[in-house]
Amino acid sequence: MNKVQGNSTDTILDNVDGLLADLEAFYKDLHAHPELSMQETRTAGLAADRLRAAGYEVATGIGQTGLVGLLRNGNGPTVMLRADMDALPVAEATGLPYASKVTAADRDGKTVAVSHMCGHDMHVTWLAGAAKLLAEERTAWHGTLMAVFQPGEETAEGAQAMIDDGLFSRFPKPDVVLGQHVMVGPAGTVAGRAAAITSAADSLQIRLFGRGAHGSMPQASIDPVIMAAAIVIRLQTIVSREVAAAEAAVITVGSLQAGTKENVIPDEAIIKLNVRTFDAGVRKRVLAAIERIVNAEAEASGAQRKPEITILDHYPLNMNDRDASKRVVDAFRAHFGAGRVRETGPAPASEDFGSFGSQWQSPSVFWFVGGTDPDIYEKAKAANRLNELPVNHSPKFAPVIHPTLRTGIETLVAATQAWLSP
Repeated sequence: MNKVQGNSTDTILDNVDGLLADLEAFYKDLHAHPELSMQETRTAGLAADRLRAAGYEVATGIGQTGLVGLLRNGNGPTVMLRADMDALPVAEATGLPYASKVTAADRDGKTVAVSHMCGHDMHVTWLAGAAKLLAEERTAWHGTLMAVFQPGEETAEGAQAMIDDGLFSRFPKPDVVLGQHVMVGPAGTVAGRAAAITSAADSLQIRLFGRGAHGSMPQASIDPVIMAAAIVIRLQTIVSREVAAAEAAVITVGSLQAGTKENVIPDEAIIKLNVRTFDAGVRKRVLAAIERIVNAEAEASGAQRKPEITILDHYPLNMNDRDASKRVVDAFRAHFGAGRVRETGPAPASEDFGSFGSQWQSPSVFWFVGGTDPDIYEKAKAANRLNELPVNHSPKFAPVIHPTLRTGIETLVAATQAWLSP
């Protein structure tokens, strides 16, 4: 490892090896006890306990279950570090000895399996570890550290909930907002880019209204199944025929629901779809095209009522500030060496992390930390089978603890010191 960045980062990280056993146990505990979005009471409580023990001022219950820890250490910049806490309604299939067996009631009252198949348990552990190390070596930096543990990322509501609950008025404005995510990639490596790093995402529900009839008498119906089928096919032409080859967009229909019996033509059909874009202009055109196609197909079918299009959730485009990104990358290369720091393209995944920087009007930087066993990754790459590795949200997604745990702590400390070092 090439360590030439001042000595402040190295000084802070001197005791990282001594913390790894405790943090590994903490990570496994979080993994085995996941909590759904906006229900992260236990997770937030454990994080708050660790921040208090390290000497942070802690405020809890922000945006329902979010918390903020402040560590003031003289004059200097304010750096915000963010970790998301929530898990997914997915049954884990990793076979790990600490795998989740938890079930919980979702917001509709339905009992679902719950697991950390996106890696947010690793994010919480990273931030808890980095926060402790920075608190233990206050002579190595000056300024204010703000550790933010955010709820509800998976439902695109947690960041905004914290903002709406007075985050901006209750805490100092950061000079930079920093965040990271464990992803498929060789463990021990870091990847990022300036400009767009994760896509904007829009989830929509389309409710189509027809006229039901007996299956043997379709002439008496306005068939919403045919209407829905035509819309699904036609939606695919938006990307292939209305988005330029140099641009990017994804439209996925993930749910189509209609009817209950094979010989009954139903009254209604429901389509649920997801849109990913990397440019505000493209997003506007794609959403307008969806509305145009849905309304036109309904009219062509003779529907007597206009379709209802409902926004289920929205993630903003996550833009990395160019100057701040260069500062972070320089810090990473100084600490890790250039071979472990990679440039990546924009990821089609989405994040509400960007809301903090864009609404606070502070520069933000978001990057990825590899969590795949390096040998497994290289073998899959050599065999052209990378797409077979379990990705985030897969029931088999399981980052290797080492060196992923240490790497994520190092990245937070190195990036923080790019602003707070004396």
